[in-house]
Amino acid sequence: MTLLRLSIQNFRNLQAVDLEPSPQVNLFFGENGSGKTSLLEAIHCLTLGRSFRSHKHKPLIRQGESAFTVFGRISSSGVQVPLGVERHLDGQSTFKANGVQVSSLAELASYLPIQVINADSFQLLEGSPKVRRQFMDWLVFHVEPQFFTTWKGVQRCLKHRNSLLRRDRIDGPELAVWDRELARLSHSLDQYRQRSIEHFKSAFLELLASFIRLPGVDISYQRGWDRERDYEDVLKTNFDRDSQQGYTHSGCHRADLRITINGQPAGEILSRGQQKLVVCALKVAQGHVFGNLTGHQCVYLVDDLPAELDQVHRSRLVDWLERLGGQVFITGVERDALVADWQERPHLARKVFHVEQGAVKVVEDTSSAATE
Repeated sequence: MTLLRLSIQNFRNLQAVDLEPSPQVNLFFGENGSGKTSLLEAIHCLTLGRSFRSHKHKPLIRQGESAFTVFGRISSSGVQVPLGVERHLDGQSTFKANGVQVSSLAELASYLPIQVINADSFQLLEGSPKVRRQFMDWLVFHVEPQFFTTWKGVQRCLKHRNSLLRRDRIDGPELAVWDRELARLSHSLDQYRQRSIEHFKSAFLELLASFIRLPGVDISYQRGWDRERDYEDVLKTNFDRDSQQGYTHSGCHRADLRITINGQPAGEILSRGQQKLVVCALKVAQGHVFGNLTGHQCVYLVDDLPAELDQVHRSRLVDWLERLGGQVFITGVERDALVADWQERPHLARKVFHVEQGAVKVVEDTSSAATE
């Protein structure tokens, strides 16, 4: 999957941008505040309807304007598909694929799978289980066709069950109906996650071993309730506590990925530099497994790469990204530092862009030579 064209109107400080990216490597350099990260945000909005920095859309609209628009044309299996996102200050939104309004953001996301590596990615080790669930479910969403429908069903059941738990008088028969449906859907969701994590774990550990020596590193999937017990029985056992506090304590909405070093949380053991390497391995492993299971490649957005890794480990990450064979968009402040990691790879199609005060121009294009 490749982004062939990107057109942006009134997005943050980007007034009007129209690019034809390289199908492989795209490098953006410029001073802080010039609009480099905004470009990556716009691509993210094109596939998910929102920025990776915030769920709020109003700050994304250029000051003095009423809406932003992001248009893209992607290529998937030789077929070109136009995508478009428009969001207004008044809350009105339009999301289109192939000229037709999509039914949900999940449908939009299926067209152009995106992976982001930035400073916030370290929340995978330091953040809440919710961050790791979202990370885990990205892969499950893209490789398990029934996942999203099942996930929505689980959310619906939890909403109704929690509403019943908060009532003064709980309707026992009605609660039992929702318990059975929640247990059925949760079992399916758990199976989808388990299958994906089995593939992911081996890929992650293999990649990490080639990147850095970390004895005792492990990753395990926690499904959100006792693995030895049936979930419907867990719901019955926990009924008193759930009803007292008004919500369901156990379930797949509490699932987590536990990343450890000799049994201890990795975020508490590793140095900041080691954490960066582990996070990069997590992200690249997802793209690797996604490619193996679907036959497609995701697009990587890497924000301020030179600031996050030293030269040796930047080179290794670049090796990984090259092996994946997908399209990458990478930002940095200094041109030389950004381009250095790719100069010994003349076979790759590369474009270098200068970003200045919201304007973007191509300053180097090796795409033609790389594809000859």
